[in-house]
Amino acid sequence: MKAIIIDDEKNCLELTLNLLQQYCPQVQVISVATSVEEGYAAITKVKPELVFLDVQMQDGTGFDLLNCFVSVDFKIIFTTAHHEFALDAFKRSAIDYLLKPLSPPDIIQAVSKAEKFLLADDWNTQIKTLLGNVSQPLRQRQKIVLKTFERIYSLHLHEIIRLHSEGSYTEVYLKDGKKIVVSRLLKEFDELLSKDGFIRVHQSHLINEDFIFCFEKSENSITMKDNSVVPVSVRKKEQLLSLLNSI
Repeated sequence: MKAIIIDDEKNCLELTLNLLQQYCPQVQVISVATSVEEGYAAITKVKPELVFLDVQMQDGTGFDLLNCFVSVDFKIIFTTAHHEFALDAFKRSAIDYLLKPLSPPDIIQAVSKAEKFLLADDWNTQIKTLLGNVSQPLRQRQKIVLKTFERIYSLHLHEIIRLHSEGSYTEVYLKDGKKIVVSRLLKEFDELLSKDGFIRVHQSHLINEDFIFCFEKSENSITMKDNSVVPVSVRKKEQLLSLLNSI
């Protein structure tokens, strides 16, 4: 794969280059850049298949660079030292990233993933979701990518009523009545969405508080606005009542 490294930290740029030369012979680094402006020029000129892209640079961010393109037809491996919001955005968009300093196992795994076949339309869906989350961090505008064997969905969080665990799969129930089943643990969604009004009321259930209709005290269950009934575990009852009293 023809690759470009874009990073304004010389040490990090050289480390990435050395790791690729030593551990990833299938990657040919044909250009390097140290700014958003240089990166855009390099991508436009050499048309790489893979770009190692720093998040924070002196003249802007990697997201600024991507916004310069109508469509992104190259794969991206983001690299970052610390950017809490960016990490959250990557997770929501189902896009991989590497934390600095890079290590051989990390870069080998990332390149292996990049080698896998990926439809351009699917990739652009993930990139557009990422850029939307970065530029519009308000909860009601946040989106998340859900990947199944056949499709990639880009959904607003306010479209999701609840999530239900089924072993190693998670069922995502939407307000339009549809259900999406993804190969992802409920625990991952709990960690990702807990700051966005989603509450784990049971080992197998994660709900969007905006869709709570009522709490049935005698049954220890919640009725959602779509008439679905969700059980509440004993240890989550107090947390739920505290939440309802604060709304």
